[in-house]
Amino acid sequence: MRKIAIYGKGGIGKSTTTQNTVAGLAEMGKKIMVVGCDPKADSTRLLLGGLNQETVLDTLRDEGDDVDLEDIRKRGFSGTVCVESGGPEPGVGCAGRGIITSINLLEQLGAYDESENLDYAFYDVLGDVVCGGFAMPIRQGKAEEIYIVVSGEMMAMYAANNISKGIVKFAEGGKVRLGGLICNSRNVDNEYEMIDAFARRLGTRMIHFVPRDNMVQRAEINRKTVIEYDPQHPQADQYRSLAKKIDENDMYVIPRPMPVEELEGLLIQYGIAN
Repeated sequence: MRKIAIYGKGGIGKSTTTQNTVAGLAEMGKKIMVVGCDPKADSTRLLLGGLNQETVLDTLRDEGDDVDLEDIRKRGFSGTVCVESGGPEPGVGCAGRGIITSINLLEQLGAYDESENLDYAFYDVLGDVVCGGFAMPIRQGKAEEIYIVVSGEMMAMYAANNISKGIVKFAEGGKVRLGGLICNSRNVDNEYEMIDAFARRLGTRMIHFVPRDNMVQRAEINRKTVIEYDPQHPQADQYRSLAKKIDENDMYVIPRPMPVEELEGLLIQYGIAN
């Protein structure tokens, strides 16, 4: 089973990209579990047709420790297993704690056992946070492949560079590696060339460039991934291509984060800082 964590700046389209990619893998016949690691609990919404899934923490609060595996997971598009970690009540406790509690419980209940026949476990992690509970997927070896969703926007690239620093820290004592950058395009000038150059300077590659298309928003409004909502649309083929590239990927690296001055120089070189 391949264990993948998706990171990226908040608002970059990370959860949307993850769910559409998972739909592409599921369409290929892969068995997948998606663990939402965001207190908003929206990491599986499109795979579940908009269903408001009860989170692991909510279930524990309501039912105590006597919880079965089927109490905390639901089946979504093409049999995808969906879990939402959830978070504490507003203003109380640490949101990252939900991830720790959720993953530990999934392990105790046998969600990762061979009998489940999973090909992939995906962790959709909140924003660009790589500390505390939000780093658990990579800190404790729960995820070994990291993909960073980025765009040609300045703050998205800063976030990707910072996430790379976190990967370096945890790679030193474990198996976690960077699998590549996924560019979720914002139609920034020279965006493809800039992210391609950025990836190469990090020592990795841009595994796919996802063009901006309003079909993504239309599918979301209808509570579906693009592949389910309009399987013949060109954007659906973009996510199929991304899924295939991840499935066939064999390039995993310890990244080389850039000094801030060098990153800013890259931004200036490609024109967005002018």
